[in-house]
Amino acid sequence: MYKLYCRIYQGVMKIGMYLLPWSMPEVIEGEGSIKKLPKLIKEKGFKKVLIVTDKTLVSLHLLNSLFESLKNVGIAYVVFDGVDPNPTDLNVEEGVKIYKDSSCDAMIAFGGGSPMDCAKGIGARIARPKKSIAKLQGLFKVLKRIPTIFTVPTTAGTGSETTIAAVITEAKTHHKASINDLSLMPKYAVLDPELTLGLPPKTTATTGMDALAHAVEAYTNNTYNSKLEKDLSKKATKLIYDNLLKVYENPKDIEGRQNLQRAAFYAGRAFTRGSVGYVHAIGHTLGGLYGTPHGLAMSILLPHVMRAFGEKAYDRLSELCDVCGITPKGNTKKAKAEAFIEWIEDLKVKMGIPLYPEYKEEDIDQIVEWAYKEGNPLYPTPVTWTREDFKKFILSLR
Repeated sequence: MYKLYCRIYQGVMKIGMYLLPWSMPEVIEGEGSIKKLPKLIKEKGFKKVLIVTDKTLVSLHLLNSLFESLKNVGIAYVVFDGVDPNPTDLNVEEGVKIYKDSSCDAMIAFGGGSPMDCAKGIGARIARPKKSIAKLQGLFKVLKRIPTIFTVPTTAGTGSETTIAAVITEAKTHHKASINDLSLMPKYAVLDPELTLGLPPKTTATTGMDALAHAVEAYTNNTYNSKLEKDLSKKATKLIYDNLLKVYENPKDIEGRQNLQRAAFYAGRAFTRGSVGYVHAIGHTLGGLYGTPHGLAMSILLPHVMRAFGEKAYDRLSELCDVCGITPKGNTKKAKAEAFIEWIEDLKVKMGIPLYPEYKEEDIDQIVEWAYKEGNPLYPTPVTWTREDFKKFILSLR
């Protein structure tokens, strides 16, 4: 009965999706494109920006050219570099205070998904000052315009530069959940592959796999998708198939890095409407409880979840197998789906990604509960899992 309720809920959501004003950020891309951003900010009439980033990126001097370019065009800025790898509500509140105290009128989110999610959280709290992060988490609880955000991804994975989601962890409970609202979609995105050249191979691997998880989950979910999301999922998957291992093995491949940035952007926009699934529902709990990097959790869980869906996912996975040009051991949908999953598993091995996640047995019930509540009834996965299904799956990850 509950599974039927989930499908009815998703059917209503699907109808509602057609009534929403979907959009995509304006994109500036290419080598050195970060230097074009300050002029754009000035043209849009902004005077002072809050740069949301993390201490690692500042210490690597990745923002130096941005700082210089901002000064050259007369844009004032203040830096908030206190974002944690899994941004918390405390990070958000600190950013809100700096934004207001410094009289900023826009933000630049510079980094991976963490600074971008934190910037969105800051924007949500500025728009809704009487609501805590906990009260804003969920669907369409902001519903007000937030400060303009210019995003500058330095990884190619989260796609947060084109999503309506901000994943924030509550510091006290370690509960990790999303704020989802159309107002959170950034207005502008800078895809500069030069900014990703210094990424360690491990980060290149896990962020690329994160983008793959977005594309695959959005495509296998199917329910909420329009033709655009289906096409973007396929494009992203093919770009990752062609470029991720190549860039992992040759980090200076600038064309490959640009292609991975495009893949992350496409996949991000695909799951913004198409939704993610149980890979994310379970992965978010691991990030919240243990600080597991998001991309690593996605990398590990993706093939396990797809295989656990069984025949219900064969159609879509077999189509992705064809998109990538993978040669299966047979011509059936099952054979193609298995070949696609095996490609993911082989890719993990080649990039040194662990086969299984680490978790504590005493936390299983908590993992199940958080994953169950995040995933149902919202995520239109090929198979709807009960709490017992989640537990059985988690116990199989050994």
